[in-house]
Amino acid sequence: MVELTENSLAARRSELEANGVELLDLTVSNPTAVGLAPTGVALPAVDRYEPEALGTRAAREAVGSYAGVSAEALLLCASTSEAYGWLFKLLGGEVWVPAPGYPLLEHLAALEHVALRHYPLRYDGRWCTDAALVAGTAQTRAVVAVSPGNPTGSYLLEHEARPLAELCAARGWALIVDEVFCAPSRSLASRAWPCLTFCLGGLSKACGLPQLKLAWTSVHGPGAARALEQLGLIADTYLSVGAPVQAAAGQLLSLAPGFQARVRARCDENRRALSGVMRPEWQLLGAEGGWSAVVRLPSSVDEEALCLRLLEAGVVVHPGFFYDFPSGKHLVLSLLPLPDVFVAGVAALAGL
Repeated sequence: MVELTENSLAARRSELEANGVELLDLTVSNPTAVGLAPTGVALPAVDRYEPEALGTRAAREAVGSYAGVSAEALLLCASTSEAYGWLFKLLGGEVWVPAPGYPLLEHLAALEHVALRHYPLRYDGRWCTDAALVAGTAQTRAVVAVSPGNPTGSYLLEHEARPLAELCAARGWALIVDEVFCAPSRSLASRAWPCLTFCLGGLSKACGLPQLKLAWTSVHGPGAARALEQLGLIADTYLSVGAPVQAAAGQLLSLAPGFQARVRARCDENRRALSGVMRPEWQLLGAEGGWSAVVRLPSSVDEEALCLRLLEAGVVVHPGFFYDFPSGKHLVLSLLPLPDVFVAGVAALAGL
């Protein structure tokens, strides 16, 4: 059974909102709620239903042009969550994921009866991926890398990707590279992979259009053709991607540069505001991308107690333990909120 119990922070937030308390939400990750997403987007009418398991050729060509990969290597789906679900169905067994990392993967793995294991990232001025820290077992089938990480904001660099891919090739594991927050110029999807590799992306983070439900997986390396064929069978079973969004894929992806520029400007502005109120005992950790800021706290701080105090002061932030930080105490803040909301929220944080 899926666990439905609220944690103490979520429960208290629900109580406050039910009592009409207005909260400054510094965890918001929905670009449509903070004035960043494209507006007035209309999808074309599609009168004829002509399903294609991998996605229509025109849509895959549009995605391929954006992502820098061949249309023949692509499979379309409704979301990267669905992409993970299909990959977990395909691979089974045990999957290793980075810590810290986004907690959604725990739920997706549980729903597909896949065992999730964690390998730690190292912080050395930036969050680093070290292949030597991926232990693996006889049940391991895949390793996940997220570039840039969520919430860490660190890209998977070439000198990190190479040993990770070589490890997977030597052990017969697949590599899943989640590039949903990745700028196209930083993508590793088109590199020569020595192992079976799946690279993920989607409209949600590329264009700020999560409501339109289009994502993609590109498949590379040894065994790619067979894996794509098997994924095609899974996709054909579900046929989840709508025809209108596929027909509009090229038009929608043309909106990506403008959206990404607005996001960068918002994140830079809010990060400066956060940096300006940092206490001497706090540390704003470095980031190269993504939409989050991570603040390292003194080891004596109780993350949950601090977040509950902030809730009572009308501000919502996430504690680090939500993201399985391997050590230390942290807060995680979204950099997407409207600047006036963010400034008011971090002022309250600094005043505690």
